[in-house]
Parts: sequence; structure tokens; C-alpha cells
Amino acid sequence: MRRLALIAALLLAPLAAPRPAWAQPVLNVYNWTDYIDPHVVQRFQQETGIRIRYDVYDSLETLEGKLSAGRSGYDLIVPTSEPTFARLVRAGALLPLDRARIPNWRNLDTGLMARAAVADPGNAHGAIYLWGTVGMGLRLDRIRDIAPDLALDSLDVLLKPENARRLAGCGLAVMDSATDVLPSVLRWLGRDPDSTDPADLRAAEAALLAIRPHLRAIPGSGALLDMLATGEVCAALAYSGDVIQAAARAREAGRGVEIGYAAPAAGPQIFFDMLAIPADAPHPEAAHAFIDFLLRPEVIAAVSSHVRYPNAVPASRPLIAAPVREDSNVYPPEAALARAFVPGTPGPQAERLRSRLWSRFRAGR
Repeated sequence: MRRLALIAALLLAPLAAPRPAWAQPVLNVYNWTDYIDPHVVQRFQQETGIRIRYDVYDSLETLEGKLSAGRSGYDLIVPTSEPTFARLVRAGALLPLDRARIPNWRNLDTGLMARAAVADPGNAHGAIYLWGTVGMGLRLDRIRDIAPDLALDSLDVLLKPENARRLAGCGLAVMDSATDVLPSVLRWLGRDPDSTDPADLRAAEAALLAIRPHLRAIPGSGALLDMLATGEVCAALAYSGDVIQAAARAREAGRGVEIGYAAPAAGPQIFFDMLAIPADAPHPEAAHAFIDFLLRPEVIAAVSSHVRYPNAVPASRPLIAAPVREDSNVYPPEAALARAFVPGTPGPQAERLRSRLWSRFRAGR
């Protein structure tokens, strides 16, 4: 993975502080790829003496597969609020958080936490780590050449077959995540993003299959970030922060690849990635300590500055690097947030329908 060598080096650095008597020797963290500042990990180790073993995944399906088997060995995970976190809450797979061990809980944005509470009544099992929207990653320099008349503030760019046909030569992609793609497609169709109506799901499948011949790839989040940064694709349905990271990498490379992000003007899907502790975590005390550490304004500001995703600690905002905190794609204006929707969690039958739909889309039939 892209930054694992740096993370590994930091995790092997000598620990400067003695380990508290209560602490366990290792904190086992399972997080998204490229989703933390490695220096934050190092700082926690130095302050507490708790060594971190840090593993990564690039899809919710991978995370759920690991957790569903039980006894994963992880102390802290970062599931997205809907549907993975919600399903884990309902299954009793997460430990209720002891807020007495998390004094920095008071720093969290109450409005955002209220939206996350749809998946976790009373916010009993998780704190928001980072959040974002689902929209379009665009290679602006190529699109201007190929389709200068194309409006870029709608999923029409990708989901209208005539547009997909025009742009296919410069590369199109849809991230490999049914849980994040299908609600956005349903919303684009004017349907309920949480619909379980087979007719609505057939319409979403038809829309995806109509553009399937024009897609270069259906990659995981990490691979899609790389494809955008190198200019291999010029339009992709993706996470906002991944696109913003790709834009920064493209600028640093200096090869003339200009990447931009566009959230659907009609209202994007918004997601919250939650800090949560598995019910069978071997070291829950250390996990609580790490959650509290991450909710310090200066710590979570460093994370947001590094990965270019917004956080839910308002006091961190002035501490975030200016290019990140002033980017309206990172921190959307209130009007745009008001139009955003948080998808619900499909029931088992709807989930099976969606899973089969996605398999057919990936296979192109």
C-alpha cells in the first residue's frame, strides 16, 4: 500500500514514554487505506507507551468479512456509519463506549453526531472520525478538451450513456462499493436512495449496465485514487477525500494532470466513518485512550490536513492547513450539507438483491 512503508517505520520507532501500568502492550487498529497521518500514530505511541499494530482495508466488504468471522483481534475499527457500522451495532458486535474514558467527546459537533445517531441511537457505540461525500472525480484538463459544454455538477457526467460514450476514451471508473454507489444512483434516478422496491433496483441496475461497456475499471478505493492521480481515468464515481488526495498528488507530480471534485448539486450522499471498538476487543482500555487522543483538536486537525477529509471537531478547523480548511469540497457550505442525504441500512432481503445486482454489474451482464 502507498504509505505503509512510512507507517511501518514509524511504528517501529523507539517509544519515548514509559507505558502506563493499565495499558496493554499493543493496540490493534484496522482502518481505511491512507486514512491517518503516520506522525499522529507515532505521537500516540510516544505519549502513552502503547504500541500500535496498524492494518488497512479498502472496502467495507473487506471489513465486514473480517469482523463477521468473530475474534478478529482488532481493538479499534473505522466502519462507515451506513450500512456497516449500523449492522454491527444491531448485531451486538460493538462495545458500548465508556464516555468517562473519552473526555474529549465534548469536542464533537453535536449536529453531525445527531445525523450519525440514525445508525447508532444515542451515539452509544461510535464517535465520528472523518466524513465526506460521494461524487465525481474529474480530470478537468481532458474533459475540457473532449466535452467543453458538459455540466460537471451532476452524475449525468458519468451515468448518461451519451456522456459516458464521449468520455470513454480518456477512462471512466466506478468505485467497487455497492453500499456507496447504489444510493447515489437511485437518488440520480429520482428514486428513494433506501428503496427496497425491486422495480427501483432494476432501474438502478439498468442505469449501471448502460454505462458498463464504457468503463475502464471498477476498482477499490485505493486503486481508484491512484488512477485519478496519474490521469488514467478522467471521470469516476468516488469518495470526496480520495479525489482531493488524488488532485494533490497530481499537482505534486507536475505532469499537467488537473483533477477536480464535484458533488451532485441535487444533493450528495454523505458518510461518516466511525471510531468503534469490537465487542471482543482484547484491549478496550487502549482503544478508548486512542479515541480520546484522536478527538483532541490539534490531533484530528493533523489528520484532516494530511488525508484531506473533514472531521467532526469544530475547534480543529483553525488548526487545519489552509488549503484544506478553505476548500469547499472538503468542508461544503451549509446549504450543500442541508441537501445531502445519509443512506439507510437495507434489510437482509434488499441486501441480497443489491448484492446480486452488483455482481451482475461487475460482470457486465
